[in-house]
Amino acid sequence: MDASQYKDYILTLLFLKYVSDRSLSDPDAQIEVPEGCHFADMVKLKGTKDIGEGIDKIIAKVAETNGLGGVIDIAKFNDPAKLGDGKDMVDRLSKLMDIFSRPELDFRKNRAEGDDILGDAYEYLMRHFAADSGKSKGQFYTPAEVSRIMAKVVGINRATTRQHTIYDPTCGSGSLLLKANDAAPDGLSIYGQEKDVATYALARMNMVIHNCADAELWRENTLTKPYHKGADGKLKQFDFIVANPPFSDKAWSTGLDDNDKFGRFAYGTPPAKNGDYAYLLHVLASMKSTGKAAVVMPHGVLFRGNAEADIRRELLKRGYIKGIIGLPANLFYGTGIPACLIVLDKTHAGSRTGIFMIDASKGYTKDGPKNRLRSQDVHKIIDVFERQTEIAGYSRIVLLAEINTNDGNLNIPRYIDGSEAEDLQDIDAHLRGGIPTRDVDALQEYWDVMPGLRADLFGPGSRSGYLASKVEPAQVRTTIHAHPEFDAFATTAREIFAAWREANIDAMRDFDRGHHPSHLIVTISEDLLARFRAAPLIDGYDAYQHIMTYWSEIMQDDAYQITTDGWPVAKVLRELLKDADGKFSEEPDLVLGSGRSAKKLKAEIIPPALIVARYFAKEQAEIEALETKAEEIDRQIEELEEEYGGEDGLFADAKTDTEKLTAASVKARLRTIKGDRDADEERKQLQAWSVLSAVKAGVASEVNQARTTLNAKVASKYAKLSDGEAIALAVEDKWLAAICSALEAEIDHVSQALTGRIKTLNERYAVPLPVLSKTAEQLEKKVASHLSKMGFR
Repeated sequence: MDASQYKDYILTLLFLKYVSDRSLSDPDAQIEVPEGCHFADMVKLKGTKDIGEGIDKIIAKVAETNGLGGVIDIAKFNDPAKLGDGKDMVDRLSKLMDIFSRPELDFRKNRAEGDDILGDAYEYLMRHFAADSGKSKGQFYTPAEVSRIMAKVVGINRATTRQHTIYDPTCGSGSLLLKANDAAPDGLSIYGQEKDVATYALARMNMVIHNCADAELWRENTLTKPYHKGADGKLKQFDFIVANPPFSDKAWSTGLDDNDKFGRFAYGTPPAKNGDYAYLLHVLASMKSTGKAAVVMPHGVLFRGNAEADIRRELLKRGYIKGIIGLPANLFYGTGIPACLIVLDKTHAGSRTGIFMIDASKGYTKDGPKNRLRSQDVHKIIDVFERQTEIAGYSRIVLLAEINTNDGNLNIPRYIDGSEAEDLQDIDAHLRGGIPTRDVDALQEYWDVMPGLRADLFGPGSRSGYLASKVEPAQVRTTIHAHPEFDAFATTAREIFAAWREANIDAMRDFDRGHHPSHLIVTISEDLLARFRAAPLIDGYDAYQHIMTYWSEIMQDDAYQITTDGWPVAKVLRELLKDADGKFSEEPDLVLGSGRSAKKLKAEIIPPALIVARYFAKEQAEIEALETKAEEIDRQIEELEEEYGGEDGLFADAKTDTEKLTAASVKARLRTIKGDRDADEERKQLQAWSVLSAVKAGVASEVNQARTTLNAKVASKYAKLSDGEAIALAVEDKWLAAICSALEAEIDHVSQALTGRIKTLNERYAVPLPVLSKTAEQLEKKVASHLSKMGFR
């Protein structure tokens, strides 16, 4: 099936498995699962001819009991057109039941307070369905990173309570509402509306999975039939609004009365074929007098003319726009165009004198066909917006007076020049040599930290405005690394990390069963960012990204296992089992024994290499010495084969049909030429090859035996580890070592960036044009002379 179809089956089963498991462990579960409708009852249907009908009946009963008709019963499991006839349907659905019966999908212990493992998995699936389902289905998912930014910039924080309301008029799958809800310590009162039937169903299921079953969602077109209204029939107004409406909706006015009775278009009617401002004005009309909102919009709303320009000027006049955040292109599913966040705030709107703008369009990473905001990009946007920090080329407060001189045009590049400075070529330097002083001055951030390094790299030039290089390009990197000021810079960065390590190591050591992984990473990452803000030449957000990347790739999985099973899980070696095809689904970390009886084992948290490095370094060194010896023998064998292995070489008659030498083929050839005086040299070289081959086989056997012995020792050590030893291995040898290595790379990045720029300048102006011309002239004369001697004119 197309992803847009099979998502309904996968997500429905994921939802039902979750609510079924939770109902067995949580007496206060928000969804009631009737008798005979648990997931175990579905599993009993495996292999039966009416499995599809039976699943549909169970789903229908759960839907009826909980008022989820039209929500969880969209996917029909008794549909031969999609699932096949007879045995095909039975086999397909039975296998699906097996997948959802795996121990990893036991959700009875899922929800630790503050964490939502399943919710994250659910959104992961929706993100990929959005990516795979084409343009028309991209609307149901807002990237989680954008959602987090929107929650913060509208002011949802620790001061918000369940009495505060949040609304999304185009809520899609509800992910945007849920991320905003997560930002409030006790949650918020959630309201939303969505016109697409299938997407609305996703939103309802998503709310239940996130323990927000009481969210008031409605399925209908928000613009033509807004559902959330007050007792007076006017639009209900909310404390916070977040929205990601359809971009440039050409059919927004279909079914809408010419005279909007809700007064949303008092500042002007949007163009009939472009609904961006229709949604924005609906949001504005739905805000309380102290309300705040963040809306995703295409950049066109910032500068398009005619009716939209009139509306924009009216909003500016009233001070409703607090900020504009430009986002990278290709961020949203279903479109590659760049988008922006319009932040609205009615509080003190009448006295607002400017708009805070951020150009965050260049901060992202590639993620398959799309771009994605990194943790550092999200954090920087939020920090800068909340503090209203002005950063050259990134953010600034633009006064309304300046905007008015541009007739209300809000296009971000008019006010923030985020382009990189052009690397200008100096013609005079190309003609007469020397390095332009202005190019060296442009590296002032380095000289502020290492003033003496500049003097050691550059001296006075032959004329004003130009410098001479004191170091050859090939020696620049060595000079920088050997300089005491660079060493002092590196020492300062390492001391900052060491202080962070000392301050946070106990939090990592004390992390245990029942603790919250999200609390741990927030604590240690925020402290790292705070400390590296003051680091010279190292961007604190780059340092922060390193720990967040390691968290998402490795440390997060470790933390979730520990919070579930405690530190004993770190001492576990899990035996890998074969799948139905007789293959292992993972690469083993350890292999015990050999042949058919070999056991293949996988470490849960502590890789065997850490055990080896801490407890068996001597044995590992002996193995490495043997491997080095084997490599040396390989080199000698390769040299012999290269010298004598040609078509007419001495080894030609000893090769197999595959043109290879083997111990057997060489032995056979030696028997053939035994006593042949004319083959003395061939016999000598084949015997040399044979001796080396035997030695290599012996060394390989030694390596295998030593590796087998070491593996057995390592496996035995896992079982004998104390909790303290396991903690030391995971926290110090794994987590902190990896983070330290990543931050060490930041120090090296500083030297690489400076080295690269200085080498470029040195090489660019090393040979001035007159010298080049003279050299070319001399070479031309030499060529002419050679041609003349050869008889050419």
